[in-house]
Amino acid sequence: MHLNIAILGGDGIGPEVIAQAVKCMQAVEENFGHDFTFTEGLIGASAMDKMGSPIPKETLELCRASDAILFGAIGTPEYDNNPDAKVRPEDGLLYLRKELDLFTNMRPIKVFRALLNNSPIKKEVIAGTDLVIYRELTSGIYFGEKSLSEDGTVATDLCRYTEKEIGRIAHMAFKAAKKRRGKLTLVDKAHVLETSRLWRKVVTNIAESYPEIEFDCMYIDNASMLMTLNPTCFDVILTSNMFGDILSAQCNVLIGSSGLLPSASVGTENAMFEPIHGSYPQAKGKDIANPVAAILSAALLLNHFGLTEEFDAVVAAVHKSFRKKIVTMDIMGSTKYGTESVGDFIAQNIVDVDDNLNINDENIGLGRSTII
Repeated sequence: MHLNIAILGGDGIGPEVIAQAVKCMQAVEENFGHDFTFTEGLIGASAMDKMGSPIPKETLELCRASDAILFGAIGTPEYDNNPDAKVRPEDGLLYLRKELDLFTNMRPIKVFRALLNNSPIKKEVIAGTDLVIYRELTSGIYFGEKSLSEDGTVATDLCRYTEKEIGRIAHMAFKAAKKRRGKLTLVDKAHVLETSRLWRKVVTNIAESYPEIEFDCMYIDNASMLMTLNPTCFDVILTSNMFGDILSAQCNVLIGSSGLLPSASVGTENAMFEPIHGSYPQAKGKDIANPVAAILSAALLLNHFGLTEEFDAVVAAVHKSFRKKIVTMDIMGSTKYGTESVGDFIAQNIVDVDDNLNINDENIGLGRSTII
């Protein structure tokens, strides 16, 4: 298969971890006979410094012309610590999501057996955790009208949703539940927010078209609590933009590191794959950032295009790195391995299934329901 892939490293550790993901994609190329073309583009603070915009038109055109996008991370302290900044690096990512209509963000959360002791939560609580968060990505409070009074003392952010916006991601989430364990939980704040009441009304009506799916609704505060106390009770979580952002970030605690969770953002014509961690500027250039989330995001890219054996091979190589304890310091404390060496090990162990690759449910489970 030939794929044109846009590479947007972004800021902080983004370029470093995405370089390892590309390295693994190149290993897939070699071992499975594919042809991937990688083209780099600027976004975020790096684009602002060089091009004067967080999303230059050249980058947008590149993304539109590509089959898929691999994205790293975005943001720098100089903007994070400046509340008066009129333009921010994150504006580039939000604009890209909106322009490409990447309305569905899927975040698989699976606890790896080899890393059960890495979590601050008791392993008997998190063992068997296997869920996916369907987060609406192009509307809600992040994209609503914003205002600040002339004296700078009153600010507003409008949270707006339409029935169409809710319905299209709801159908995708229900279809995902059909391929998984048959349960979907809508997370909202319907006792307080009008937008949540619309979410509950629309999704409840759609649920009638999926009678085989066990459907329930849960307030965000209760869902956040259960995510720590009983994460195995969830299968598919469907929620709005901001709630999905917060819940999936909380899942980093289950895994024990922010460097392990991948995501896929898809629309009807475009798709982008990115780790859910931030730019971690303190680690930039130090060869300590965990590349696994970026590598698993590349695996989701492969799965998106139906390359399931290739997906399995990448995930199996990641698991081998865990078993061999070839990991960065955020996983098992002090370690001699850095970003580059972990990426090298994983890439070197991506082999064809026929080459005695051990595939099991733990490998395959990560990619369930992510092919659109």
